[in-house]
Amino acid sequence: MPQKSTNMKIWTKSRKRTLVSALGFLLSIFAILCAMFWERIFDSIMAKEMVLRPNSQVFQKWKNPPLSLNLDIYLFNWTNPADFRNLSTKPILEQCGPYRFVEKPDKVDIRWHPENSSLTYRRKSFFYFDVNGSNGNLSDEIITVNPVALSAAGKGKQWDPVRRKMVDVGLNLYQQKMSVKRTVDELLFTGYSDDMLDMARAMPLFGKDVEVPFDRFGWFYTRNGSADLTGVFNVYTGQQDIKKLGQMFSWNYKRHLGFFESYCGFANGSAGEFQPPNLTPKSIVKLFTPDMCRTIPLDYKETQIVEGIKGYKYAGGQRSIDNGSLYPENKCFCGGNCVPSGVMNISSCRFGSPVFMSYPHFYQADDFYLNQVEGLQPQADKHEFYMVLEPKTGISLEVAARFQVNMLVEPIRGISLYENIPRVFFPMIWFEQKVRITPDLAKNLKTLPYVLLGGQIIAGFLFLIGLILLCWYPIKYVWSTHKIQEIKVYPAENGKAINSKQSELKILETEKKTPDSSPLLEKNSQLKPAITPKSPKRDTDANDVNHK
Repeated sequence: MPQKSTNMKIWTKSRKRTLVSALGFLLSIFAILCAMFWERIFDSIMAKEMVLRPNSQVFQKWKNPPLSLNLDIYLFNWTNPADFRNLSTKPILEQCGPYRFVEKPDKVDIRWHPENSSLTYRRKSFFYFDVNGSNGNLSDEIITVNPVALSAAGKGKQWDPVRRKMVDVGLNLYQQKMSVKRTVDELLFTGYSDDMLDMARAMPLFGKDVEVPFDRFGWFYTRNGSADLTGVFNVYTGQQDIKKLGQMFSWNYKRHLGFFESYCGFANGSAGEFQPPNLTPKSIVKLFTPDMCRTIPLDYKETQIVEGIKGYKYAGGQRSIDNGSLYPENKCFCGGNCVPSGVMNISSCRFGSPVFMSYPHFYQADDFYLNQVEGLQPQADKHEFYMVLEPKTGISLEVAARFQVNMLVEPIRGISLYENIPRVFFPMIWFEQKVRITPDLAKNLKTLPYVLLGGQIIAGFLFLIGLILLCWYPIKYVWSTHKIQEIKVYPAENGKAINSKQSELKILETEKKTPDSSPLLEKNSQLKPAITPKSPKRDTDANDVNHK
């Protein structure tokens, strides 16, 4: 029976040692794997949360953005239109504004397409004039180039002399002039009627060559409260690949839009709300703009801190607005009219009107454009197009979308209004839509780096515990062996060495025999006792005394 108990005890200790070691090994392996793949695990969890699904939080914020959106519009007042035919005088422009409008955006006509993990929708926005945030009133009058007459002449430039003469007759019949004077309200959202537009819509003499979709002219006419102007978007939901979240699949049900040749005509890039996650300084951010029917690439510029969050700033540079003169791959954006770098020809997207887009005040453009007019002063802090994105999620921290609309005024043979005039890329209007993440929304993003760091710290702590458990019994065994084998060697007695335990016993026995361990007593104890002999004289005296 005692033998059985001993075996059970040994087996229990052995099993305990095995279990502890195994637990330490598994914990160490788990910690190593957690440290290696924690970021991927985090990305996977984040990706599932960011996928666009019906009734999800991300979907609601995408459909109705919680950020306050302001649209600032600037108009150029032409102060010397009477001198335009004088080739020695440049057009003098005066910037007016900003005229600020508060935008309330929404997504409507949403349809889900699970077969390719995408959805289609239209954009609908309401704009409200902000008097306090504006520098001017909607009743302000602006003198600018006549956009209706210029569009008609630009279209007639491509036609044969007979049809071009008909355009000239129409311009003279309705007494069209080089410039017009209209209120800000008319030039923007309300629009104004024009006899040339009425004639073109009532008498489509030129067939499909002339497309007049509006009964009034205004830069933002029919945009307020309408879902038709910006077209139908089809974007990926991110279900199959989170990197495609918010990226364009098609626009107006077309993948190749037909406005530009080759790969320049494809609908690609972000629709604006989402950007790809895990961005790096080598990444290129692409933004599809329906008003230009093309994609704008943005390159990394610098790292910035917005509301305490690190973000990568991607800005539009010369490559973004080049048409092949500096970057050959942009040659297909020429649209048949290749001009110096700095403006984008979007005439095909604007029903044939000679419209060219640029950054405000011809920022980043060739000096050729800036030298044609007076009154422009390009500045990076006021006119740069950029986006600051949180690199892990691709969420926008700050966006400043800035573009300028220009119209090409040039001599057109056969149209008297445009004969003997200089060729000028005339600035008409520029707008800015700038948004910045709020402190409340930034709080959630601020936790992301701590979550990643916390995962690494926990993994390290678990690895340390596992390592301790794994090495506990080996270290204990080595320590015990070391204590047992710790031997102190003393001088040999009778030719035999004694160990520390024997030495301690001998010392104890010696201490019992010696009442005091003082060195002096120890020395005196080695002396033999002295015996004093009796003196003969002293004995005689004693006898005498006794005798008496």
